[in-house]
Amino acid sequence: MSVTGDVPETVTAALADQQVAGQVCLEAGAGVGNTTAGLLTAGAKRVYAVTNDADHAATVRDRVGDGNADRLAVVTADLRATPLATDSVDLVTAHGLCNVLPPADLNAVAAELARVARPDSHLVVDDYAVPPASAAVTRLFALENAAARVVDGRPALTFYPAGVLAAMFADHGWAIERRKTLLDPVPWTEAHIEAHSDVVREYADELPDVVGEPLATMADNLVSAIGSERAGTMYSLAFRLADR
Repeated sequence: MSVTGDVPETVTAALADQQVAGQVCLEAGAGVGNTTAGLLTAGAKRVYAVTNDADHAATVRDRVGDGNADRLAVVTADLRATPLATDSVDLVTAHGLCNVLPPADLNAVAAELARVARPDSHLVVDDYAVPPASAAVTRLFALENAAARVVDGRPALTFYPAGVLAAMFADHGWAIERRKTLLDPVPWTEAHIEAHSDVVREYADELPDVVGEPLATMADNLVSAIGSERAGTMYSLAFRLADR
């Protein structure tokens, strides 16, 4: 078994009570491949790492592709309509995905995940709770959402309470089996803060200078003011797909 890259403790903790070895798995929203690495390390028979971002797909291939050609398929696709066959997956993971999906898209993704999953399969959803209003990072997230709304007409981030996600997935046949806390508080590092401010700058670059420059300046000021912060929680929900 050949896997490269460290597996974050949050991924290990989220998968600890799941049957991974020998299973066909889907990482929904592969990002940089943290959960793909975790699934491969835990002995998954095959992992479909699905993302709509070509750069992320390349990162996953570079990170865990070597030695795993027979067990890994990196798929660049819209999670609302993947090329995976119906009833083809034993375990689905969505680690830090839902907070970047507005409700309409999240509903469509939940339906698609239910379509590709076999009856009695499992789903693990890990995400961030609504951050405290008093947290400094909340101001940065609000700025990111404001910039996104101006450019795209939709928020960049939506933080869902665990109960809301549980109800959303239940509407598509997923029965919740457990909930646990992965992080309390969440350590928002300087790298995290800089990454979110970069998103603001990217939106600012698409706007006239009279609007974009103040947004970029506000992002820079928040980066300097925040540095790093420990605030909020990250939770994990585990579901089973009822027989259809």
